[in-house]
Amino acid sequence: MFSSVAVAQWRYTAVVNRGTFMYQLFIANKNYSSWSLRPWLLLTELGIAFEEQQVLFQSNDNAGLFKGFAPNAKVPCLHDDGWVVWDSLAIVEYLAERHPGVWPADAKARSWARSASAEMHSGFSALRGYCPFHAGGRFDKTPLPAAVLNDLQRISELWQQGISWFGGPYLAGSAFSAVDAFFAPVVFRCQSYGLPLSEPAASYACFMLQQAGMQLWYQQALAEPYREAEHEQAALGQGKLLADHRISG
Repeated sequence: MFSSVAVAQWRYTAVVNRGTFMYQLFIANKNYSSWSLRPWLLLTELGIAFEEQQVLFQSNDNAGLFKGFAPNAKVPCLHDDGWVVWDSLAIVEYLAERHPGVWPADAKARSWARSASAEMHSGFSALRGYCPFHAGGRFDKTPLPAAVLNDLQRISELWQQGISWFGGPYLAGSAFSAVDAFFAPVVFRCQSYGLPLSEPAASYACFMLQQAGMQLWYQQALAEPYREAEHEQAALGQGKLLADHRISG
């Protein structure tokens, strides 16, 4: 019997290492890049063929580095036979026009999933700023500011709402979809910073952490040897580092 990680590794290897690729997905460090996680996880979970192109963050030179493959000089960026799509939301919609399962089939679930994803895409700035994405670290940044607690309350409401309305275990029904990919970075943030959630939302976060694609991303993030000083300092802030689960560094 294969573990979920073994299944994900097989799926990921089969998708990433084919001789002919439909897509190239440009991402940055898996330990730091929450925006990269979204389309990567969606492609991996849905088994859509892609070639991963990882370009690591460099202090003070990301724009010049990323401009070579992305018109906005940011990650993620999708290349499809010479055509370029940038921004995680645009990438997801581009994929949705070409592959089933990106959004839920049910019209109400689909509209809710799009609304929640758009809210995540444009909002929750307090949480993003105070708890930057850092997969391997465990931090204590309490007491949390009121604005961060407000963001977490809204996220708990959204997660509980989606699961209650559409039956779970995923946010918009019985199958993984783009809305789960959009909130995946928050799931990792909750793990890294010990963030408080309502009980139903905490159960969803635990469920997501067990998913094969999430575990594969996490294991690969822990294996990255590169440390980028600005991201490290941003995650720590004025808090305390409790543990670092990365393998080397």
